[in-house]
Amino acid sequence: MKKSYLFTGLLAVAASGVFFSSCSDDDTGGNTGGTDAIAKPYVITGTTSGSGTTANILTTAESLEGEIQLSGLANDGATYWVFHSNKYLYALNYQDGEDGTTYSYVRNASTGQIEQRPMEYFVTRFTSYGKYDNEIITTSSGEGNPAWADPVTGYIPYVLKVSHLDVVNETFYSNTTTDGGSEGVVTGEDYICENFLGNGEYVTLSGIEQVGSKIYSAAVPMGLTQYGCQQFTDDARTQYKYVREGFEDLVKTEDGGSNSSAYKKGELQWTQYPDECWVAIFSDNTLTGKKLLKTDRISYACGRMRSQYYQMVWATDDGRYVYVISPSYAKTMADSRQQTVLPAGVVRIDTQTEQFDDYYCNLEQLSPNGLMQSWYMGGDSFLFLMYDAPITSSDKTANRLAIFNAADKTLTEVTGLPSDVSGFGKSPYFENGMAYVSVNTESGYPAIYRIEPSSGAALKTLTVNGATTLTGIGRID
Repeated sequence: MKKSYLFTGLLAVAASGVFFSSCSDDDTGGNTGGTDAIAKPYVITGTTSGSGTTANILTTAESLEGEIQLSGLANDGATYWVFHSNKYLYALNYQDGEDGTTYSYVRNASTGQIEQRPMEYFVTRFTSYGKYDNEIITTSSGEGNPAWADPVTGYIPYVLKVSHLDVVNETFYSNTTTDGGSEGVVTGEDYICENFLGNGEYVTLSGIEQVGSKIYSAAVPMGLTQYGCQQFTDDARTQYKYVREGFEDLVKTEDGGSNSSAYKKGELQWTQYPDECWVAIFSDNTLTGKKLLKTDRISYACGRMRSQYYQMVWATDDGRYVYVISPSYAKTMADSRQQTVLPAGVVRIDTQTEQFDDYYCNLEQLSPNGLMQSWYMGGDSFLFLMYDAPITSSDKTANRLAIFNAADKTLTEVTGLPSDVSGFGKSPYFENGMAYVSVNTESGYPAIYRIEPSSGAALKTLTVNGATTLTGIGRID
């Protein structure tokens, strides 16, 4: 089977604690490439391998043209590099079930050098993230407060776990206590995500998209937890409250599965309502007070890879519209009752009315290949990471890029990329309406390619000599 190449790494973490760390040249590996002058605003993260070892390097570039050497600040690497407001770079890390850490970088105003800041944060699990004002917000759903356990079954309801990294003040807070292990315990009942949509199912959130003071996020139905499934309408406990008629055999009779597909006895895994899409409009960054919008023109709006839920909800530059994109991931479900019949598509929310308007585009009429991820480029343009086959294919690889024009309802495959692409960096960078993408290849050094939205033409602009892979690109002024 082909490998799935994708922009993002394993996003299965949520910050849950914080500690201080003294930074020395030994801690960060020092600056091995001379000075990081202020005249070099672009920061490129990459790796170089040799003699059985791999080193992670932050290097800087004066522009995104020409050639540079991968040389600069050594670091511990990151699962996901997050640039914020062209001033901060956060390294989010996941350590395969153990506590990872996140740390950040800024440019020293006096020396012009990129340097690691002193604060580091313990991280546990998150499935999605986004930005709100000066914060990076991470979210996940999981078991809540044991004090809320069902009195009959003892099952604990699921909650939304929310963490906030203040990038300016270098502080951290979350909606969990610090005495409940690495994940903590949520104390506020407003975060219970059982029966979130009124159908008994719990949800997870995909994406954090700010519009004014509000947040738009896809509410992805996940099925029935043990707590939700084992609710009954009669005292004899024979009539399920939330299991749909004809779906009773989907209730698990034993524990099973593994990793992100693990399940427990007494739950109903994956949604019973694949032919609908929900968007939650939260009143602020607390993610409590909400308004729910529903459409039956597309399936739920997220791309997915294992425990990662990729954002598919994007606001336009002026904040007037929020585009909602569905790859129709529910087509990949094993049981036909949980498969959507709806094609991948795009709808739109008018933020003035906070309702879906009549906009609709059928993406499968534009391309037979499936969609994995999306990013807003500005104007009417979106960058799509596409599979080379339908989303239902067992042998698909996310190794193609395309430009979606929302106004014209066109999908243009990106041309000009090398024929031996082995993968892409973890996130594209956008500047002046252009997309800059890190491209790794089977032969030669990786490079930055600039993609023009109207034509979909990609042009190699910057080669990074000495690099094995490029993992991120952004700007720190």
